[in-house]
Amino acid sequence: MATKLSQEELLEQFESLTLIELSEFVKAFEEKFDVTAAAAVAAAPAGPAAVAEAAEEQDEFDVILTAAGDKKIQVIKVVRELTSLGLKEAKDLVDGAPKPVVEKVAKEAAEKAAEALKGAGASVEVK
Repeated sequence: MATKLSQEELLEQFESLTLIELSEFVKAFEEKFDVTAAAAVAAAPAGPAAVAEAAEEQDEFDVILTAAGDKKIQVIKVVRELTSLGLKEAKDLVDGAPKPVVEKVAKEAAEKAAEALKGAGASVEVK
């Protein structure tokens, strides 16, 4: 039987992973235990080296709506502008947050989409 790792030992192991490896681990963890760890991933500290490494490798970005905020109607309008979804589909996307709004776009497009959503009062994450 494998020995149980302490929380500190686990954190040391996660520190050595790249962002891509950590993302793959989170996906596998979510599938294995049928949970969503979106908030935990957002709070996970990443060292400057890991961020720089990911920035060099990544050329496609996803904009993920994490929360609609207080101005839900404004967020739905922005989602419709960004995605050309119908009213019902955009509302379902906003209600089902966290969900990706735009996927596999250039960095500039992802930043513009994130700013538009933030301007409407939403919480977003760019991956």
